[in-house]
Amino acid sequence: MTAAGQQQVRGVLGRHPSAVLLGVQLVAVLAYPFLQDSAAGRAVIGVVQIAVVTIAVWAVRRTPALNWSAGLLGAPAVVFTVLEAASPDTDWVVLVSALLHAPFYFYVSYALIRYLFHDDRVTTDELYATGAAFTVVAWGFAYLYSATQVLVPDAFTSAGGGDQRSWFELLYLSFSVLTSVGLSDVVPIQANARSLVVVEMVAGVLYVALVISRLVGLVVSRQAVKETQAAQEAQAATRNEA
Repeated sequence: MTAAGQQQVRGVLGRHPSAVLLGVQLVAVLAYPFLQDSAAGRAVIGVVQIAVVTIAVWAVRRTPALNWSAGLLGAPAVVFTVLEAASPDTDWVVLVSALLHAPFYFYVSYALIRYLFHDDRVTTDELYATGAAFTVVAWGFAYLYSATQVLVPDAFTSAGGGDQRSWFELLYLSFSVLTSVGLSDVVPIQANARSLVVVEMVAGVLYVALVISRLVGLVVSRQAVKETQAAQEAQAATRNEA
């Protein structure tokens, strides 16, 4: 890539890091079915996704806690992403990978939500962050389901049968539960799995309520400021006339 191209990429990431993150998440969802049979393909998707998530969140919220999270969870998660891609049927690898990825993605979602609430105005990138945070939460729960499936055999079932659900099936279940659309043919049948699904249902409803209340509150606050300014201007005009 030329120097001008690199500068343009840095400019886009600097102005709209959440848009880049959301785009990468959606591209990963669309690309995974074509790459899930390839260990290299799964590894590339996982590593690139973690890298983009870290860079995007660092761009919007640079804190010591994020540095610690990236070091303690993000770096090992990259290693286990590659190991899991190479050995998807090795239970301990899948379990450790899930236990590293889940808290990392939940922390990222927390950082994005804090980014949404850090001031009294909504920028274009903050609107993208609402979607990015939503997808990151879905990824976090998918990893929790993956860990549950290792610890509790036959925790999930589906119309396709089989003992274990694939990673993409669990991600599909996570998005279905978080959005409350109920379209998934993957079903939790053990109590442990069902309890996590209940928590994700609540999280999905609360997230939508949180975002809507935030936007409505900003609209009301902005309108109140405009009315106050108009009243002050009217009073000033009255005093000048007097």
